[in-house]
Amino acid sequence: MRGGATTFDLATGLSKAVISASKRKGRQCLWGSQVEETLHRLGWRQCLTPSLVANVIDPFLLKHHSLALGFFNWASQHPGFAHTPFTYHSLLKSLSHNNHFTAIHSLLKQAKALNFSIHPSLLSSIIASHVAHNRAREAFSLLGSVAPLCAEIGEPTCNSLLAALASDGCLENACQLFEGMTDRGIGFSTLGFGVFIWRVCGEGDLERVVRLLDEVKECGSGINGSVVAVLIVHGLCRASKVSEALWMLDDLRSRGWKPDFMAYWVVAAGFRSMGNVADEVKVLKMKRKLGVAPRSSDYRDLILGLVTERRMCEAKEVGEVIVGGNFPVDDDVLNTLIGSVSSVDPIAAIMFFNFMVEKERFPTILAVSDLSRNLCRHGKVDELLEVFHVLNSQNYFKDVEGFNVMISFLCRAGKVREGYTVLQEMKKKGFQPNVLSYNYIMEACCKEDLLRPARKLWDEMFSNGCCGNLKTYNILIRKFSEVGQAEEAQMLFYHMLDKGVEPDVTTYNFLLEGLCQEDKLEAAFELYNKSLKHDIINAREILSSFTSSLCRKGIIHSIKYLKHNALQMRACQLIASSQLNICCIFFKQDILWLHPNYFAVSILIQDVQNPI
Repeated sequence: MRGGATTFDLATGLSKAVISASKRKGRQCLWGSQVEETLHRLGWRQCLTPSLVANVIDPFLLKHHSLALGFFNWASQHPGFAHTPFTYHSLLKSLSHNNHFTAIHSLLKQAKALNFSIHPSLLSSIIASHVAHNRAREAFSLLGSVAPLCAEIGEPTCNSLLAALASDGCLENACQLFEGMTDRGIGFSTLGFGVFIWRVCGEGDLERVVRLLDEVKECGSGINGSVVAVLIVHGLCRASKVSEALWMLDDLRSRGWKPDFMAYWVVAAGFRSMGNVADEVKVLKMKRKLGVAPRSSDYRDLILGLVTERRMCEAKEVGEVIVGGNFPVDDDVLNTLIGSVSSVDPIAAIMFFNFMVEKERFPTILAVSDLSRNLCRHGKVDELLEVFHVLNSQNYFKDVEGFNVMISFLCRAGKVREGYTVLQEMKKKGFQPNVLSYNYIMEACCKEDLLRPARKLWDEMFSNGCCGNLKTYNILIRKFSEVGQAEEAQMLFYHMLDKGVEPDVTTYNFLLEGLCQEDKLEAAFELYNKSLKHDIINAREILSSFTSSLCRKGIIHSIKYLKHNALQMRACQLIASSQLNICCIFFKQDILWLHPNYFAVSILIQDVQNPI
């Protein structure tokens, strides 16, 4: 979509101007009046063409959806300018990268009204984005609006959508998509068709299942029959159609789909759950005589594919079959199941964890971190403690990084004492805790209002030769400021300066808030002036927070002082646009009682609106 060199050079310069004008430290780049003023001042409107607009958005604004949309709309306002399919493509591409679905739908409607065609590859990307964010119904609706392009949109996207619709319970939509794919000769994948027929089997309608198998025969080159056979009988057994599942094994074998040992095990387990020992034994004999050995690589591909498609429940169920039947499975698959399935079912993830450990194989530290994080998120603290107990008893943690994982999640779960015990255990094993180790416990102590233990930990850290970092100081400065011990917070502030640790905006904000709450205004202004001398850019952000703190205390004369400081540093608009409004909000309810202050605020607003 790029034009000539001149157009591309112009696009490069124009995009830099847009991004630069929109930047605010610590904030996302957003379109606003300052961007429009910059473009107007630089005279960019005079050289606008659809090609230039498209080249600015793609590639330079793809990751900045607000700027892309703002620039697109700004160009629309130029007399004589008209968008083309290329400009629509570039904006849709940006929005699909950032998952702004409402704007995407609105833009697609505009394109349709203008009779602009959208390239199938872009539609494929938009549909895939919807599927990835659990919007399968909307994705199906989009696909339905461009049904003739179904084949061009691609087999992978169609199969991904088919699996998503079936997984989400939208079986009627899934059946419509299935019919559309067969009519247009779009091939099926093991994952797409497998999840679809699996969920159809869950309805218990055997005739429908057989009919689907008949229809897919001609499009089945990409389907692994052994894997899909497991999914089919699993779905039927879940629907309490175990006898039908047994019949299905023979039917699948006659079709050449080669049910493996796992498929027979699923049916045998179904009879066992019913207490039907005779048929269970019968199926197990059939397994030995007729079944084929499962290939772990086939199920590896299926599980990893399901996780990639965010079909965690399906990945969990396949994993449960493998673990339940004690079938071979690679370590990377178990690690993936432990880490990903824990997000939806932490108890099932622990089952995979135990299966792995019982075979004297151990998960990666990444899998342990994911499992621990999700156990904390689901409030499974006892299970978290048991996981760490099992790993520790096997001498799993062999370095500081590993021990820090245990400490961090124990502290996150509110188990501060246990976290400190691990810290002491590290030392006994010859590992020297680092600043992260201490920060985890110190932060947990402060959250639990255990200020005295936090002080002791601070002393212990320095006595062990471990110096605090910015995070350490901010943790304690914040807590001391919150509990009304601003002097202690100040001492820590000067201590960090002596140690060569540079404070950041957060440090100043915590400390200024504490000083204002204790009415220590002289110290607060002294600290603010220090920040002003240290870094004028950061001082602007600090000023915003400081003004809010003063507003909360109702100290208008101090805000007046800040306003003159702001004028000196050319930041009066910051107060005028964001902070004086806060003042008015705080005083609105008590306007009569604070009448003199309200008058001061009014004067201040006038002064700022007419800066010297």
